[in-house]
Amino acid sequence: MPTALITGANRGIGLGHTRSLLERGWSVHAAVRDPKGAKDLLALGKAGYDGELVVHSYDAREADAAKKLARDVTGPLDILFANAGVMGPKAQGFGDLDFDAYLDAQRVNVMAPLALAEAFADQVAASALKVMALQSSRMGSIADNDSGGRYAYRASKAALNAVGKSLSVDLKDKGVIVLILHPGWVRTDMGGDQGLLTVEECVEGQLDLIARANPAMSGRFYHVNGQDLPW
Repeated sequence: MPTALITGANRGIGLGHTRSLLERGWSVHAAVRDPKGAKDLLALGKAGYDGELVVHSYDAREADAAKKLARDVTGPLDILFANAGVMGPKAQGFGDLDFDAYLDAQRVNVMAPLALAEAFADQVAASALKVMALQSSRMGSIADNDSGGRYAYRASKAALNAVGKSLSVDLKDKGVIVLILHPGWVRTDMGGDQGLLTVEECVEGQLDLIARANPAMSGRFYHVNGQDLPW
């Protein structure tokens, strides 16, 4: 049974990926801050899917969270999906600098995914698929930024992109493929109800990219539609 580890699996895109993989007969380790309160996620475990769901406690803000998770999640991981993320403070325009809030976005969106990669690199390398997927955003593209603002979120996603590129180099000899993904504008709590894509459409596109992952794709920044995005 192929196996995935997904962070932020209790809602939105993470929940959608969990549901889709369970439907396909995967074993899914779902990592969330509050397992007892993740009602929609827990319901998937009782839905009669062919796959297997295991829910874990994981808080991306904790420095040792990835190491703790690695003690519970053993064996090969076909997909490590660092999906958990935050938008950062509401006020992110010029003149709104809040050091603590900006650093929190870096901790969750950048440092936590890197910690996951360090903790699970060997388990991903031991699998058949060997994919690390990082949930980034087009707003992390410097070349594509023509509207300004959103300093904390943009900076954190640009930093995540840099992390993903370095991981693709450092883990190449292990055969690990690192995909840096933009989900599109999705109708979720974070994306809002004006989003252009449903969660299901986003998940379908991202899983298609993951299914055809190969070494030539590692370290590249992909739109959900499969197009390369500029750095």
